[in-house]
Amino acid sequence: MIFKGIIHHGHGTGKKLGFPTLNIPLEDEALSGIYAAIVTIKGSGYHAAAYADTKRKLLEAHLLHFEDDLYGLEARIELQKKIREDRHFESDEELKAAIAADVEAVKAYFT
Repeated sequence: MIFKGIIHHGHGTGKKLGFPTLNIPLEDEALSGIYAAIVTIKGSGYHAAAYADTKRKLLEAHLLHFEDDLYGLEARIELQKKIREDRHFESDEELKAAIAADVEAVKAYFT
């Protein structure tokens, strides 16, 4: 599945936890969960962990080995493989540990 959109600001939760994300609008309400993805920006492709947030209608992607200001640019996010279903976490520490595990699973997928 491929999604395109203009990158805009989110709530900053991922950044606060050490996993900054880019955010594009998500119109597919049936899509949910965490995915290994390839994000293309200005012709360059990056491996990413992507999260389909159906409540906020966003597709978020944490690019591996990349940190830069991308706001206002168009992103193309191609979902490659579902890593896990979405779930609720009781604390930021639990969420951070789950994101770290997701990132490791994405790295393993691409190696």
